[in-house]
Parts: sequence; C-alpha cells; structure tokens
Amino acid sequence: MDQPPSHPAIAPPRVGVLVVNLGTPDAPDARSVKRYLAQFLSDRRVVEIPPLLWQPILRGIILNTRPAKSAHAYAQVWGEDGSPLAAITAAQARELQARLGEGVLVRHAMRYGNPSIPDQIAAMKAQGCERILFAPLYPQYSAATTATAVDALADTLKAMRWQPAMRTLPAYHDHPAYIAALASDLARQIGSLSFEPEVLVLSFHGMPQRTLDLGDPYHCHCRKTARLVAEELSSSHPGLRIETAFQSRFGRAKWLEPATDAVLAKEAAAGTRALAIAAPGFSADCLETREELAIRGREQFLGAGGREFAALDCLNVSDSGMDMLETLMRGELAGWI
Repeated sequence: MDQPPSHPAIAPPRVGVLVVNLGTPDAPDARSVKRYLAQFLSDRRVVEIPPLLWQPILRGIILNTRPAKSAHAYAQVWGEDGSPLAAITAAQARELQARLGEGVLVRHAMRYGNPSIPDQIAAMKAQGCERILFAPLYPQYSAATTATAVDALADTLKAMRWQPAMRTLPAYHDHPAYIAALASDLARQIGSLSFEPEVLVLSFHGMPQRTLDLGDPYHCHCRKTARLVAEELSSSHPGLRIETAFQSRFGRAKWLEPATDAVLAKEAAAGTRALAIAAPGFSADCLETREELAIRGREQFLGAGGREFAALDCLNVSDSGMDMLETLMRGELAGWI
C-alpha cells in the first residue's frame, strides 16, 4: 500500500556503529575546560561522593582553580585539528567506515563534550540505523568509563519513541586481537628508538582504591592486560623488564598503586638509565599520554637521574590498532552484517 502524501520520509534500514571515547574540551581555554570539567566531575560514576558534599567543593574550589592549569596543559598538545583525543577518535571512525564498507554507518561520540552521544544516536536513527553497535573504546571495564557511557546511552534511549536495537561492545582487555596488536605495535615502536630501554612501564589511568574494594574489575583487567602483553614480548625482548603503574592521581583519597610518577622516580634512583613508557588502556593519545606522560613523565624520570626516556604512542590509527578494532566490531556485528 502506498504511503499517504503526509507520511514522513523514512530512510532505508541500516546498521550503525558508534565508537565512544571519554571526551575533551572544545578549545584549550579556561572557559571551555571549566564547562567540560563541570560535566565530567559532576558524573556520580566518576566521583562517588554524595553531591551535597561534593558539589560545594567542585563549584567553590575546583572549577575556580583547575581550569586555567588544565587549559595550559591542553594548549601544549592541541593541534590544528583540535585535541589529540578528538582528532584520533574521529580518524578511527573514518578508518572503520572504510573497512566495514557502505553497509555499515560508522560515527563517533564523546561521553563528555562534543559530538554528544544523544546527538549522534539521533542522527544515526534519522539516517536509517535501526540496529546500532555502541562501542566504548575502553579495553578495561570500569564503572567510571564503560558504565557511565552506557548510562548516557540508556538516558538517550529513554527519551526516544522509536528506539533502535542496540548491542554494546564488552571490555576487551584480554582479547587475543587486542593483546597481539599491543605487542606488535609496542615492539615496532621500541625497535625504532635510538636507544634500547631497560624497562617498559605500562601506565594505566588510576582509579581510587575504593573502586576495587567495591568490586570494580578495572584493576584486575589492567593487571591481566599487562601480564599478557609481557608474555607476548618475552620472546622478542627477553631482556626488557616490564612494570605496571597507575597515573593521574587526584585528591587525597588512596588510589591504585604503584603510582606512575613514583615508579619513574624510583626507577631512576635505582639506576635505570633508559626507560620507555606506554599507556595500553587508552585507545587514542590524549592529554594524559601526551602531556602527563610524554612531558611531565620525562621531566620526572630525567630529573631523578635517568638519561633516556621515550613515551610510546597509543594504538591510534596504526595498522595493528585498526586491524584489532575491525576484528572486534565484526565480531559484535555478527548476524547483523
């Protein structure tokens, strides 16, 4: 039966993939950073302090002191195409689009900032996506990363009359394709250095110790990733010692240990002269890798007596990294494409 003339146009049905990362300010200035931090640090998955206690601290102290400092850090890594995280995540989505073909619509979103999850889901639905794979690019599961992204998805679906069917990408901390991609890419980068590192530090983003005590699997996922990568590299780099650490401590609470900055200082003080550091928990380079590790980490290690230091890139849009993402997406899209 023909549609009546007044019937709204409906796009042909499609399958979509929405890759999601944490987020970034829109610009490296204090105003943009303040807006970003207000959204990020108001998330009760991120800061598990009762709002009545936390919001006065956030609004009265942190948002009046931290944005300028953070904006300065962002300015040191900002490029012509924006922040590294935004530019690389967008490039990953474009490369996935090319690999998956016209039968799949691939877009990217940020949990905090732009493009937002609600806007991208609405746009994909308008383009005919009746089935969408929601893919947070967090290899290790945490309530403060994966769960809050899925929360935002649920809030988006709650407001929709015609919801698409959804699948979510699970944590892939021990997926063979992920471990193989990390080992291959780290070996490639280490081989291109002008020195031979004695130690490789695998630095994961830190979380409060309380999250582990409450049952969050993040710490165990990070440790397993590090162990599997070390096993993969043991044959090709038998003399390379691999250490695990956790970066980005914030506030007075006890955080997962050992802390990255303490490990760097300890290694240099113990006589390690050549060290490389990598951040396997990040799917794309960002402020935490290019400023905290590459700039401040170098200063910490060399200042404590080290001589050679290299911060290795994340998988980003490397061949091995994109092969891994394609493998993950095709596995989760089975039966849809």
